[in-house]
Amino acid sequence: MPARRPHPPTVRLRRLASELRRLRAEAGLTREEVAQRTGINEATLYRIERSRARPQRRTLVGLLDAYGADESHRTDLLALQSGANDQGWLRPYHAELPEEYTAYIGFEAEARTVRNYESLFVPGLAQTEQYATEVVRGVLPVASRREVAQRVQARMERQAVLTGEHPLRLRAIVDEAALRRAVGGREVMRGQARHLLELMAEPHVTFQVIPFERGAHAGMTGSFVHMEFPHADDPELVYLDTPAGDLFLESETEIRRYKSVFEHLQAVALGPDDSAGLLARVAEE
Repeated sequence: MPARRPHPPTVRLRRLASELRRLRAEAGLTREEVAQRTGINEATLYRIERSRARPQRRTLVGLLDAYGADESHRTDLLALQSGANDQGWLRPYHAELPEEYTAYIGFEAEARTVRNYESLFVPGLAQTEQYATEVVRGVLPVASRREVAQRVQARMERQAVLTGEHPLRLRAIVDEAALRRAVGGREVMRGQARHLLELMAEPHVTFQVIPFERGAHAGMTGSFVHMEFPHADDPELVYLDTPAGDLFLESETEIRRYKSVFEHLQAVALGPDDSAGLLARVAEE
């Protein structure tokens, strides 16, 4: 009888594994040293860190003790462990949680390809600092200057995935409304349009615009991000930014549906060259 194939890791299990790897690195410990301190087998630790195994609660507590994790991290990671086998994940917003620690940024940093459709904003990976600042101020009108600065800094740091030896492949589509809304005024939007034109010159970046004259289209229901990862064992994800919080989808049906929507949007959007022409006109205007 053939061996049963293991179930692919869920989004919660992958997030748990990633956080445990990060905490161990911050503690400056090797797997061998962790094994000596906790009595957890090195092979078991490797499987946990590669999201190949769900740690038992006492195992996770032992690791968090060894890494000196604070109470906030312990609460979050224990919650992840308890639901590690469940598909899908709605991560409620926590106002006190700095943006650089959100799950979305972690997944984005690990992704190979990101397909991003935006109906109202320029994609975060393509925003200028001035545009990002005005967006954060507008979307979060009660945020303090410090909170705005933190979020903008995190957004700028995220863009490092587009540089380096193996940059992220970004496939972005926006509705023309995202380019026409004067976020921060004309000068800010002119600088944003020019920045997009520069990004489009990179071979790993594709940017398309759906013009107003195309009428109704499949993306009018809302923005989304589809992520693919370099390892075959890491299933694809779809991310939705909802009023309730960050929603991660991973079922095959949902992935197929959003991939189909993105393909429809690619077909209705202007090609990259015509999109660049529209951007150039926006910059001149």
